[in-house]
Amino acid sequence: MRNHEVIRDIKLLNKDGNITEPGWARKQLLHYKRKHIQAPRFRIKEWDYYIVIHDGKYDGTESFAAAFTISDDGYVGLQSVSLLSLTKDPAEHTETILNVLPMGKLHLPESSGSGNVVYKDKRLRMSFEKTEDSRIINCSFNNFKDGKKLIAEIKLEQPDMDTMVIATPFEKDAHFYYNQKINTMKASGYVILGDVEYKFNPEYDYGTLDWGRGVWTYDNTWYWGNGNAKVDGHDFGFNIGYGFGDTSAASENIIFVDGIAHKLDDIDFGIPNDKNPKDMDSPAYDKPWRMTSSDGRFEMRFVPILDRFAKMDFKVIVSDQHQVFGRMSGKATLDDGTVLEIKDVLCFAEKVHNRY
Repeated sequence: MRNHEVIRDIKLLNKDGNITEPGWARKQLLHYKRKHIQAPRFRIKEWDYYIVIHDGKYDGTESFAAAFTISDDGYVGLQSVSLLSLTKDPAEHTETILNVLPMGKLHLPESSGSGNVVYKDKRLRMSFEKTEDSRIINCSFNNFKDGKKLIAEIKLEQPDMDTMVIATPFEKDAHFYYNQKINTMKASGYVILGDVEYKFNPEYDYGTLDWGRGVWTYDNTWYWGNGNAKVDGHDFGFNIGYGFGDTSAASENIIFVDGIAHKLDDIDFGIPNDKNPKDMDSPAYDKPWRMTSSDGRFEMRFVPILDRFAKMDFKVIVSDQHQVFGRMSGKATLDDGTVLEIKDVLCFAEKVHNRY
């Protein structure tokens, strides 16, 4: 059944390491245990990724975004911070620390609901703290850009609300993708680079958590988009994506309004000249995208501002990604038929090809 919703507490994996009940849920009802995985430690992937966006259209300032990743991908760890300018002269800078064979040494929590995530080395100190109703990001990154140090302290408010949780199997036995997206978390705090301070305002700025655990097949291409905004006085957010694993039970496409989820069917990103999912070079990422949905409930025009392009090629390990930031306008239809007019929402959409 398409968009099967899991509504009971259950183990994520059965004795064979396969997903017990593929589908989506509003909370983490499927319980992940690393010890239940039936795959080598070097194949297990675990990560917490935060993206926080300030939209300057509300107060006349420059728009910017910051992203923070702590990850343990088995035979490699990728600890990353990005700072992006999204108004005048769009630009971005990303620094990544690579770790060899972490294989569980970072002790990432088995639930997003409790436990802290911490990474430390001589150059980078970063932590994600979970409190009762918020998430706290702290970061100190030496020599981040032009010899300047980056410092960040950000608070994301997380009241009781729906999220997007999806349990996706692969055709290969003991391979799975378990993921949660938490949208519309109001953001406050700052990022400082050298003598420049970037401030978040909880009246109109938001953050999203991408929390993931799994064992993937070797070669994958996925599409993912996410954003949040104040729309007609309401907290609005969306998560869209496809191309990753067997999504016959449920998609990850969803709209949030004031903490309530409205589930969507299939989405197509409509990237110009994107004819082959494996082709990363031909698509015109800088041209307007035309996003459409099979149920007609998410019809958008996405106008790119900045392509955060990154490619890593170590032959066996390859990552080729285009994370494109831009503004989205169109119509989103809720479960009861209410149509929201979406105008110039600052967000991102990406196409990523990985082999690892």
